[in-house]
Amino acid sequence: MKSKSKLFDKEQLWGYSFISPMLIGFIVISLLPIIATIVISLTNWAMLNNDVKFIGFENYMKLFNDPLFYKVAKNTFLFTLLLIPSNLVLTLGLASLLRDNFKGVGFFRTAVFTPVVTTVVVWGILWKYIFQTDNGLVNTLLSMINLQGPQWLYNANLAIPVAVFVTLVKGLGLNTVIFIGAMKDVPTMYYEASEIDGASKMRQFFSITLPSIAPSIFLVTIITMIGSLKVFAQIDTLTGGGPGTSSFVFVYYIYQQAFKYYNFGYASAISAVLFCLIVILTIIQWKLRKRWVYHEN
Repeated sequence: MKSKSKLFDKEQLWGYSFISPMLIGFIVISLLPIIATIVISLTNWAMLNNDVKFIGFENYMKLFNDPLFYKVAKNTFLFTLLLIPSNLVLTLGLASLLRDNFKGVGFFRTAVFTPVVTTVVVWGILWKYIFQTDNGLVNTLLSMINLQGPQWLYNANLAIPVAVFVTLVKGLGLNTVIFIGAMKDVPTMYYEASEIDGASKMRQFFSITLPSIAPSIFLVTIITMIGSLKVFAQIDTLTGGGPGTSSFVFVYYIYQQAFKYYNFGYASAISAVLFCLIVILTIIQWKLRKRWVYHEN
């Protein structure tokens, strides 16, 4: 018994030693900043003010009485609602086209995935030039067919949709690769049996492919949702939150309050609310997955 106990302790020690880098990284990079953010949100800390005081929930009261906060929340949810469905539809369509091996498929897969490895800032600046009002590529092409292009980045109704489009194009490749891998794992016998029964390609897609890759769809939905709620670089490079405050989103508003107005206490309160929002939405999706994810291991 003693030797078995020693062996068990040794195995535990090895186990903890292997997970310690990840555990230390999580504590230092994630857990401690979260705790620090919550603590700072309960103070009036400003970089230019050394008189830091504990003010309790005053920042949160101010936040929920701030009309701009509700506009920021509306813009962020609009961004998310536009991005998730369009991302799923396009990536599922691309994955269906690119999952089979045919001549030139490597080129198309590379073309779809290339934006993923492009720096977000560079990607945003590139599309800012493309959507310029006077000599941007989009409006230049429209002028060739006698159409006057709108002010894409200076129209309050178009700023968020344009940012969604730029984000969508950049992230297509990663989710497409995930779906291609999932589709390749679907047993071919399902398709062979359905062909014998006379099922069309469309029927196979909705009755076999989608249910079989439901766990991957759930994963992509969670990743896309969290990414859309934390969007920043695209907004900063494309519109700068404008015109006016029409494209302010949560992280951009946090950035403005922290590094432009130096209201670190207030910015931390917004960050804490955003963190809670992401956790709540993730938990809701995790609970709802039982209704449509049927192939979890």
